[in-house]
Amino acid sequence: MPKSFTLLNVDRAIHDTETIIDAPSTGIGRSDGDWSVRMQRLCGGLSDGVDVIWLDNGCTKLAILPTRGMGVWKGSVAGVPLEWKSPVERPVNPAFVDQMRRGGIGWLDGFNELICRCGLSWHGAPGTDVIKDAAGNVVSEQFLPLHGRIANLAAHEVKVYISEGGEIRIVGTIDECSMFGGRLRLTSTLTTYIGSSSFEISDAVQNLGSSAAEVEMLYHCNFGRPFLGEGSTFHIAAEEIAPRDARASEDVATWETYAGPVSGYAEQCYLAKPIAGEDGRSTAVLKSADASMAVAIRFDTAQLPWFTLWKNTQAEEDGYCTGLEPGSSFPNLRMFEREQGRVISLGSKQEVKFEFSVSVALAEDDVASLVAEVDEIQGGTVPVVHAQPKGEWSAS
Repeated sequence: MPKSFTLLNVDRAIHDTETIIDAPSTGIGRSDGDWSVRMQRLCGGLSDGVDVIWLDNGCTKLAILPTRGMGVWKGSVAGVPLEWKSPVERPVNPAFVDQMRRGGIGWLDGFNELICRCGLSWHGAPGTDVIKDAAGNVVSEQFLPLHGRIANLAAHEVKVYISEGGEIRIVGTIDECSMFGGRLRLTSTLTTYIGSSSFEISDAVQNLGSSAAEVEMLYHCNFGRPFLGEGSTFHIAAEEIAPRDARASEDVATWETYAGPVSGYAEQCYLAKPIAGEDGRSTAVLKSADASMAVAIRFDTAQLPWFTLWKNTQAEEDGYCTGLEPGSSFPNLRMFEREQGRVISLGSKQEVKFEFSVSVALAEDDVASLVAEVDEIQGGTVPVVHAQPKGEWSAS
């Protein structure tokens, strides 16, 4: 049986920033302490009241944010930074985020995470969602701001599990609910092992309401230097790739390569239908220009059948970054995604799972192995790369 520790439980009035969970306190791992987990509450500024769980497995360090949807703020692997430099330098308490600001893109006021969830009820561009009945009559209209609510909702329970085999699990529970507005519950599990250079996220979304509910999920996995730089390349096993809009069409011939920082650069997005390997997972890789390091996202295509590449190579000061984003749908307005059959309808008391992993390679041979893994999944096929947006993929 794994040993368990409760760091946060609202119902039991537990908020533990004193306990350090580590080898000496559990007897698991080296006695000199090769791993640790602890929680800290930040004070002051826009970070006031934000909880951070500092996880160190001896190789990989992660800062997890229960106050911000169990997102991962930043990390490092063997001392190499795993992060990006947002103009938003520190975690922002959701109390300071007005999602309706700037025409519905106020979500960006708190956006600086390595991994940020977009969902649960919707994600994608802001706009008015119109729901019609079978006869075409409008049933409801609702303005949906950018990327949904979950990244600005706080966990009401967080537990840590440590097994004798060196497995470390952080489990957080968050409710996305409203009177007359649905009742969804996210149970998020981040798993890693002592000494590992990788971690996995497994999310379960359950509909606790009495009627069916719509669910969308997209994982905004964001990377900057040293993985991103001029000449860095992106690799994915895919059937098709298409630019999201006219702006992305401008550089579709070089969609898989990156420029250095460019002041005033307008973001570009490319949409893809991934191919799965024998295990049902696909692989996406960001490789540094000198091929000395890479980061890989492996994801279950039955759960996350679509992928978005976000290229945001603007000036360093403005947030030089790229996003590798597996999703249950594309980041369009929910109404468009519903019309295309990509929105999940979850029955009462049903749940849906989403799983993916992040792995880091810091040696040329290991980097080459990740790229070879993509090539093996791709097989002998060549992806279709559309020069213009694909109508059923993009609302632009």
